[in-house]
Amino acid sequence: MKSRTVWNKLFLYFGIAIFVFIILVPIYWLFLTALTPRTQLFSVPPNYFPDFTLANFRNLISQVPFVAYLTNSILFSIGAVLLSVILSFLAAYGFARIEVPGSNFLLFALVLTMAIPEIVTVVPLFQVLRNLNMIDTIRGLVMVMGSVLIPFSVWVLVTFVKRVPVEIEEAAIVDGANLPQVLFYIVIPAMKPSLVTVTIINFINAWNNLLYPLVFSSSVSAKTLTVSITEIFQARTPYGRPWELISTLGVTMVVPMVILVFIAQRGIVSGLTSGSLD
Repeated sequence: MKSRTVWNKLFLYFGIAIFVFIILVPIYWLFLTALTPRTQLFSVPPNYFPDFTLANFRNLISQVPFVAYLTNSILFSIGAVLLSVILSFLAAYGFARIEVPGSNFLLFALVLTMAIPEIVTVVPLFQVLRNLNMIDTIRGLVMVMGSVLIPFSVWVLVTFVKRVPVEIEEAAIVDGANLPQVLFYIVIPAMKPSLVTVTIINFINAWNNLLYPLVFSSSVSAKTLTVSITEIFQARTPYGRPWELISTLGVTMVVPMVILVFIAQRGIVSGLTSGSLD
């Protein structure tokens, strides 16, 4: 029996090691390519420990308006997160607390919109933004991306709102609290882990989104960092595509998200595994 337990643990650790290896190798190769000089990038046999350089980062900054794109990405992601989380929280609270005929159907219909491919909505959204004079603007991108993130956010938050005991809210109302006070002092603190989780997930989705900034922006004032990958592709090299610059852009996009998730990992884990009062 003891021998079987040992073999089970060894098998489990071996499986974990294989999984970690599969996950880390592409990340290692991404960083390796970003730090490798172009002349050593396609050496045969491959050089796994080349002369590291930061020249690729300097070349990337010189090819695209990096600072402007980075600023737009931050504004775009933060704006989309604020819009989606605030509206989704209010909608989730309404679905969880207000009983009206057909509310479950409405929630199902809202969640079902996540199945619609983004590319299908491009033309209608373009017409809406054009009528609102929001083409090639950050606020237009924020409105579009925020609306796309709302169905998922509502779907997640409804469950957590239902786990907050309604009796606590009723007691607060009896003591003279109004609805905003109930939300700010009772519901939101109780849902803090889930709100942090949804915020991080939405930020990552907005940060990595390419379709909407690519379609709805045409100038430096609205383009995000993801769009620069299409501009890098235009600069061909004797080695084909400029893979070292593409990998450099990938590192630039990935590192902030890794830091963000590392900082907020406790909140994410709590949000995914709980939902009750602290």
